[in-house]
Amino acid sequence: MSVASESERSRRAVVGVLALQGDVDEHAAALARAGATAIPVKTLDDLRRVDALVVPGGESTTVMKLLDRFGLVDPIVGRVRAGMPFWGTCMGMIVAAHDVADLEQPTLDLIDVTVRRNAFGRQNESAEVDLDVPALGEPPFPAIFIRAPWIERVGPQVELLAERGGHGVMVRQRNVLGTSFHPELTSDPRVHQYFLRMVEEALLRGKDCPAA
Repeated sequence: MSVASESERSRRAVVGVLALQGDVDEHAAALARAGATAIPVKTLDDLRRVDALVVPGGESTTVMKLLDRFGLVDPIVGRVRAGMPFWGTCMGMIVAAHDVADLEQPTLDLIDVTVRRNAFGRQNESAEVDLDVPALGEPPFPAIFIRAPWIERVGPQVELLAERGGHGVMVRQRNVLGTSFHPELTSDPRVHQYFLRMVEEALLRGKDCPAA
């Protein structure tokens, strides 16, 4: 049996980008550049077609209401808990978190962290910083923070992948990845490639098998 290259294996994966708000086109283009097939996800039928799901930036309260209205909350939670890779960027990480500091806000509770909304400041305090992410290697990643959350608590099963100013900004718990920043707005493909390796690992062990 021939051994496929990394890019050939990644192309077989279909990665959905939740298309209710946020940088949908930017994520889809970045995933395509990294070697995946990316499609927008708006309905339950769309969700059934994908091997993984990316939730982009936006407004978390609004997106949670839309997910509930379109009947996507339980199907997404069920598939992620069964092993489907999930990546939340900025607002997407808030949606994935266990809870939000000082707010009674519903979330999908997919990763055991507490996040604080807009922690790095409002829109006019957005910044691009060189971020050390050992999992990505050198050089530092050009991380763009826009009204970004930070992570105030990390559960024992969560791997802290990067910090900024003493606060977590990139985490992973098994098949769930969260970033406070926006890799889709840079030309550096390494975070998307990192996520596609998670997708490839899930496909190799059997799609939607129970997470370890």
